[in-house]
Amino acid sequence: MGAVKTKRMPRAVREQQMLDAAVRTFGNRGYMAASMDEIAELAGVSKPLVYLYLNSKEDLFTACIRREARALTEAVRAGARPELPADRQLWSGLTAFFTHTARHPDGWAVLHLQARTHGEVFAAEVAAMRAEIVAFVTQLILAAAREAHRDPDLREAEVSGLAEALVGAAESLADWANATPGVTARQAATTLMNFAWAGLGDLMAGRHWTPPGDSGDARAPETQREVTSPVR
Repeated sequence: MGAVKTKRMPRAVREQQMLDAAVRTFGNRGYMAASMDEIAELAGVSKPLVYLYLNSKEDLFTACIRREARALTEAVRAGARPELPADRQLWSGLTAFFTHTARHPDGWAVLHLQARTHGEVFAAEVAAMRAEIVAFVTQLILAAAREAHRDPDLREAEVSGLAEALVGAAESLADWANATPGVTARQAATTLMNFAWAGLGDLMAGRHWTPPGDSGDARAPETQREVTSPVR
């Protein structure tokens, strides 16, 4: 009786298994310490098959960066709903960002730590992702600023630095949230909204930005005057 033939797994599915294993290994052990033997074993394939599909450790790491970067940018874009007011768009986009980084801590470690510290080629991949997110956030802030100033011709340069600062703060806050038990994506997003949107002045005066569902709809700080007494 002949041997039973098993159904061959499609290349795309097998490759995603390898990438899953690689992201987990790179995220936990770091790029330098991770071995192709370990990745192959975790993926349930032979090391020669990993090389056949993804050529080298460098190419495998690049493929991981590109996949995780694409997933993160898509999550942020999908989270920010264009029909909402500007503050709600930003809050929902931030919530999507923190939700994704919390659900994929190894992927976030690959993007935010490993890729940035192991060569210019890898760092450039992450820089391209970050530039896309910054450009997206810039447009959200610009729309809000033009409405607030009643100036449809307000230049993008006036707010581009704010977008850079906001994205940088989100990156640091994601590291903190992932390392701090009990911090939810909603809490992280609200923290950043209170710091960036409401501003420290309003925050210290007890005028907080409140996310939808907590105390009615979220509102800009100048229309909101409850929550806590001023800090002295």
